[in-house]
Amino acid sequence: MSERVAAIDCGTNSIRLLIADLVDGQLVEVDRRMTIVRLGQGVDATGAFAPEALARVFKATEDFAAQLQSRAVTRLRFVATSAARDVSNRDEFLAGIEERLGVRPEIISGREEAELSFRGATTSLDLPAPYLVADIGGGSTELVLGDANGVRAAESLEIGSVRLTERHVTTDPISPAELAAITKDIDALLDSTTVPLADTRALIAVAGTATTVAAVALDLPEYDRDAVHHAHLTAADVRRTTTWLTTSTRAERSAVRSIHPGRVDVIGAGALILQRLTDRLPVDALTVSEHDILDGVALSLE
Repeated sequence: MSERVAAIDCGTNSIRLLIADLVDGQLVEVDRRMTIVRLGQGVDATGAFAPEALARVFKATEDFAAQLQSRAVTRLRFVATSAARDVSNRDEFLAGIEERLGVRPEIISGREEAELSFRGATTSLDLPAPYLVADIGGGSTELVLGDANGVRAAESLEIGSVRLTERHVTTDPISPAELAAITKDIDALLDSTTVPLADTRALIAVAGTATTVAAVALDLPEYDRDAVHHAHLTAADVRRTTTWLTTSTRAERSAVRSIHPGRVDVIGAGALILQRLTDRLPVDALTVSEHDILDGVALSLE
């Protein structure tokens, strides 16, 4: 029995679509696409979505709607994460999406975001347990520890590539003082997390920050999803790549074709989250996965 389903994940920096055939509890991918919309633009400072950010999201949603129709999707689930949880004008966002897609977006909790990311990332991996899934987004970072039986512990931390960049970065390249301030914020939340990081036996890193770090670490001439998916990076690879991403100029990063233009400004802060996390874990490497919350959302439709 097969059913064509779709999942949309709207985060702080990007909105992404997965269309797949759901066959006996497994996904057969039909289409996967992403648009940088920077929905979280200014949210950390203003507590509201900027009009131009909403316009970008609505335009991307209209493009996705055309794909859903042409691909004959029968069921859709739309989830919104960190940026949409506490903004003052979220009703405008919800109504605009519903008008364009016919479904009401679900503003999911950090815990559910973490669990969906875990399910999506671990369905096709065989790694030592317990494994930690790290989903570094624009506004938050989800940490989920679990095994084949499911989630043991999960937490959503209010650190993300966009949030930290907007909070601290004003120079090009990032100044040592700004780098120290970002590091302080990251370490404070990693120090306080309730997830028992010391129990980790394998690290799986998902979402745009991790996949971009992998593409740069692998020195890919352009972004190659097949090369990135299940790529193995050592802790030294992560440190080396993060050092370059946090000390390079915007122009230097823009010249690297494997970095999406919409991530050029924020990838340094995102990479530093990954490095600070990796450095404190009892593992010396990580696995990067292209499967993440989108896959978890689609699987939840079974």
